[in-house]
Amino acid sequence: MPRARDSHLSQTDLLTWRLQENPILRPTIVAVLKLDEEPDWDRLVLAVDRGTRAVKEFRSRLVGVPFGLAPPRWVPDTEFELSWHLRRGAAGCTWDSVLGFAAVEAMTAFDLARPLWRSTLLTGAGSDASALVLTVHHSLTDGVSGVRILAEMCDLDRAGTDRSRPSESSSVTLERPSGATRWQRVSGPLRAVPRGLFHPLRSARDGAALAASVARLVRPITSTLSPVMIERGTGRGLSVFDIPAEPLHRVANAAHCTMNDAFLTAVLLGLRAYHDRHDAPLRQLRVTMPISLRTAADRLGGNRITLTRFVLPVDIAEPAEMMRAVDTAVEAQRHERAIPFSGAVAAVLNRVPIRLIADMLEHVDFVASNVPGSPVPLYVAGARIDRVYAFSPTLGASFNVTLTTHAGRCCLGINADEAAVPDLANLTDCLASGFDTVLRLGLETPKNPDRKSGRVHDTP
Repeated sequence: MPRARDSHLSQTDLLTWRLQENPILRPTIVAVLKLDEEPDWDRLVLAVDRGTRAVKEFRSRLVGVPFGLAPPRWVPDTEFELSWHLRRGAAGCTWDSVLGFAAVEAMTAFDLARPLWRSTLLTGAGSDASALVLTVHHSLTDGVSGVRILAEMCDLDRAGTDRSRPSESSSVTLERPSGATRWQRVSGPLRAVPRGLFHPLRSARDGAALAASVARLVRPITSTLSPVMIERGTGRGLSVFDIPAEPLHRVANAAHCTMNDAFLTAVLLGLRAYHDRHDAPLRQLRVTMPISLRTAADRLGGNRITLTRFVLPVDIAEPAEMMRAVDTAVEAQRHERAIPFSGAVAAVLNRVPIRLIADMLEHVDFVASNVPGSPVPLYVAGARIDRVYAFSPTLGASFNVTLTTHAGRCCLGINADEAAVPDLANLTDCLASGFDTVLRLGLETPKNPDRKSGRVHDTP
């Protein structure tokens, strides 16, 4: 007989869900798709409908379990109406007003009696392009899964693919295995017990190393390393810019580093310049970085990430040397023994009051996330997606910078706490200059002197 299946939140998703108890930690993801023209509304409705059928949680709501004996579970929303979630904004929007609207979305709580997402089409004025703004609670998806869900809505050409509307019975089966059982079980450590019986000394050493690694992941942090970005509040401001992806890849490869290393180095260089402008030189900064645990076999939706907090150097003069130092620091985090046990770590944190978790997160200087997107152009309802800007939550840090690659461009979305960063235009300019510095590492002579003129650099 097949095992019973249910839809309880995993420990990681439950931790994400609990963050909304503190507005400063609000776990809302906003993505802005910049389109080359206004999409066909009827086709857009069908595309979004198709995307919601790929992940059952997009048509479900969360219901609590009495007395907290298990995490909340997803149940189908019998009153689901697509029109409650897909809306049209006022016509004649400018790009600044699009970012302003997205900032309000990032600050607005969800209706917990309905599925935890919204989507709004904003049409441009004059030569301004249209934009589709997608707002999702982080417990529904992580960045990598979100890109895959977006792909369900998109086509590879403007004409679109001739496909019939999927039925409920033909949609992908996306059930979780026995959530109530997984709520109480940590299978990884238990599987190690028999080995410990035969190798007690080695098991003790491994156990001590694992305990130390867990302690590093959850240790409290009492102060920011930045002397400037120290205040925290609930206001959010958004800004964007973009650069070509291939030169950043080339620079990273030449330094025997990853694109993520080049990304982080550019951000650090920008933050060093930002602090210099504030007459506040510094040596190090602390970052929260999500590490994806998602595999091709994982279901769409939910979170398959773990958050790691660590210190990065800022005072290394040579950018290439800084990049190698970043590579060393990131690799050390990826090989932390506790990383595969992120569910168990989340289970521990889920028994901690949210105010203590806030103390752990609010003293991190910034969050940086790198999300691989589509390498080829995508179309939604007849409109080409020119840029994909993701504004991931700050999670208590001063700002979150998310790099999303799309069709040969690196799209940088900055979601800043306005109390920590009251001069967002200044920070954005510094971060963009940091990327300029990194890109120059791969250019003996400028091959594209007009590259800056093609960089989008706006604040709401």
